[in-house]
Amino acid sequence: MSPVAGEMEKEIEEANQRAVEKILRSEPVLVGIGRARDAIPGMDDRTILHAGPPIGWERMCGPMRGAVAGALIYEGRAESFDEAASVVSSGEVKFSPCHHHSAVGPMTGVVSPSMPVFIVKNEAFGNLAHCTMNEGLGKVLRFGAYDSEVIERLKWMEEELAPALKAVLEIGSIKLKPLISKALAMGDECHNRNVASTSLFLNEVVSTLLGTDLEKGEMKRVVEFIGANKHFFLNLSMASCKSMADAAHGIEYSTVVTAMARNGTDFGIRVSGLGEEWFTDAAPMPVGLYFPGYSEQDANPDLGDSTITETVGLGGFAMAAAPQMVQFVGGTPQDALNATREMGEITVLRNPSFSIPALDFAGTPTGIDVLKVVETGITPRINTGIAHREQGIGQIGAGLVRAPMECFKRALESMAKRVGA
Repeated sequence: MSPVAGEMEKEIEEANQRAVEKILRSEPVLVGIGRARDAIPGMDDRTILHAGPPIGWERMCGPMRGAVAGALIYEGRAESFDEAASVVSSGEVKFSPCHHHSAVGPMTGVVSPSMPVFIVKNEAFGNLAHCTMNEGLGKVLRFGAYDSEVIERLKWMEEELAPALKAVLEIGSIKLKPLISKALAMGDECHNRNVASTSLFLNEVVSTLLGTDLEKGEMKRVVEFIGANKHFFLNLSMASCKSMADAAHGIEYSTVVTAMARNGTDFGIRVSGLGEEWFTDAAPMPVGLYFPGYSEQDANPDLGDSTITETVGLGGFAMAAAPQMVQFVGGTPQDALNATREMGEITVLRNPSFSIPALDFAGTPTGIDVLKVVETGITPRINTGIAHREQGIGQIGAGLVRAPMECFKRALESMAKRVGA
């Protein structure tokens, strides 16, 4: 039996249809690259953004502390982890969730003022979303690493990669929704698998890059970096999904989830009809495959804003498009099909723009409904990377995880109080 009855149930259903229709009508387009302090609303020289719900240094997990330290080293404000910790302790740093600033960040999600960010515009509704550029896998800042190799790569991305891509975008913007749609038909789910989407993006970039004034060596380095980084499109997928989800936020009575995010300590959701409030529980531990020499004893609980992809029907909701994802837990292609079908039980409708060949071209389940999650007892499936629990080490694996039910129960209770049901 539904926990909401009569006229109020009808109001919620209609509000949810409006919310998801906005997701479906959204048209994310990559329009530029800017410096975080200049491009992201509310960003200044003292601000460091992070993934997930709000959190302070004292509760941050190891990899997030490592990423914060790396960001301060990158900014020239510290030379070591201990110096970075002292800068934070002095009160010179303000922490804020990416989601509070029309932004998203993978894994630790750390964004510092000088970092270049993608600027994605939802052309259907005019809102912007931002995300850093993807560094690759393994020992990278977003997984909590901060040694000289990490900082040098970030500096190269700032000084050469970002200007090159900015020059491309000054010639013409890039529509991202068609790339996502094509990638789903080519074996991606656009969260943990971005092989096709990265190739499609690179194809868009190369033809325009050749028309710029950049010297040949620089073009070669840019193309080789993107081509070798099969997760490069992830950050563009995230910014696209953020622009889509934000368009659906703020609709009265809607129980559609417009953000799912983790900071390595807490897992949180925000709901369209419940304003800016976060509903949280402890971040769960992923189940997956580990790099040689590592095991679940080394792993940190789940973290990152990349669950914004599941929020609008990609990632774990599109597993049928990328059956190899279930190999993380010893599954079969049939398990991938079943996973996507199961997510249809907790969503409002299917997105015809994101169709899956293996399901007779049915669209991905879209619009997580808090009511349906609580009614069915089914929680969202999530594809994820796994970070070492200690700062400075980086990625140690990848796998799958489920969102905790308690977040959805608390959100439903809040909605019930709001509507007097």
